[in-house]
Amino acid sequence: MASLKEVKGRINSIHGTLKITSAMKMVASSKLHKAQEAIENMLPYERRLHRMLSNFLGAELSVESPFAVKREVKKVAVVVFASNSSLCGGFNANVIRHLNEVVAEYEPKVGRENILIYPVGRKVADAVKKMEGLTAAGNYQHMSGKPNYQEAADLAAELMTRFANGEIQQVELLYNHFKSTSSQVLTREIYLPLDLSAGHADEKGEEQETMQADYLIEPSPEQVMEELLPKVLRMKMYTVLLDSTASEHAARTMAMQIATDNANDLIQELTLIYNKSRQQAITNELLDIVGGSMS
Repeated sequence: MASLKEVKGRINSIHGTLKITSAMKMVASSKLHKAQEAIENMLPYERRLHRMLSNFLGAELSVESPFAVKREVKKVAVVVFASNSSLCGGFNANVIRHLNEVVAEYEPKVGRENILIYPVGRKVADAVKKMEGLTAAGNYQHMSGKPNYQEAADLAAELMTRFANGEIQQVELLYNHFKSTSSQVLTREIYLPLDLSAGHADEKGEEQETMQADYLIEPSPEQVMEELLPKVLRMKMYTVLLDSTASEHAARTMAMQIATDNANDLIQELTLIYNKSRQQAITNELLDIVGGSMS
C-alpha cells in the first residue's frame, strides 16, 4: 500500500489537474456559445439561399453552369476541416481516420498522386505530412478556430477556378457537423460538381415539390445563375467552416467535462484510501501503546 505522503501527493497533483481542466472547460464553453450563435445565424440564410437555387432550377428552366459539369474523375480534391490544437476528444482522430478511408477509396481509381488534400487545421496538416505520397495543396491552418468569410470565399474561388478549368473533376468536403454539444456528426459531402436536379435543396424538398414558383427573370436566367451559383458555393464553404469550429468547441467542452468528472472521482477514491490508511496507522500506534503499557 502506498504511504500517506505518496497518496497525499497524488491528491494534490490531481487537484492541480482538476483546476486546469475546469478552466479549459469554461473557456471552451464560452467559445462554443459564440460559435453556436454564429452557425445558428448562418445556417438559415445558407439553406434559404440553397432553397432559392433549387426552386429556381425547378421552374422548368434549362440553365447550364460550368460548376455542374460532370466529367470522368481523374483528379480529386478533398477539403478536410480539423483543429489547430488537441484536447478535444476524438474530434481530430475521427476526421483523420475518415480521410485515410477516402484516400484508400480514390487511390485505385485515380492514383495517390492525383488526390489533392486541402487541410484546414494544423492537426490534419500534420497528419497529411505523414501520409506517404500525399502533399497538402496549401496552408490553411489560420482558418481553423477563427472563421473568416473572406478566407473561406478565397478557398472556394480557388476550387471553383480549378474545377471550371478542368484541373480537378471532383471536390469533396470532410468535416464534423455540429448537432448538439454532446453530438458531432462526421460528414462527407460532394462540393463540386453541383447537383442541379430539380427539388434538390434540403430537408424540406418534399414540400418544395408541391409548390412550383413562377419566376419572372431579368435580365436572363444565365446571368442570374452566373451570379447566384458562386455565391451559394462561397457561402457553403463558410458555413462548413463555422460548423466545424462549433463542433470543435463542443467536443473540447465535453472532453474537459469528462476529464473534470474523472478527476473528481479519482480524488474521492484517493481521499478514501488516505483516510483508511491514516485510520489504520493511528490504530496501529494505539495498539503499540496499549501493548507497551501492559508489558
